[in-house]
Amino acid sequence: MEAKKYIKKPVVIEAYQTDVEVVIHTLEGDMIARPGDYIITGVEGEQYPCKPEIFHKTYEEYKE
Repeated sequence: MEAKKYIKKPVVIEAYQTDVEVVIHTLEGDMIARPGDYIITGVEGEQYPCKPEIFHKTYEEYKE
């Protein structure tokens, strides 16, 4: 099977950077967000943590 290339659709998400360790209940199970991680709310209202270096490579601030 041949792999194809895809690009992420421009979807506006909400996120905040946590300053405390927190357990997040995700669709894949419980995940720990550590201080400095971003907590992202996805398009279906689901939440998941993201390391800052990945977050900054993937997202930029949305300005209306």
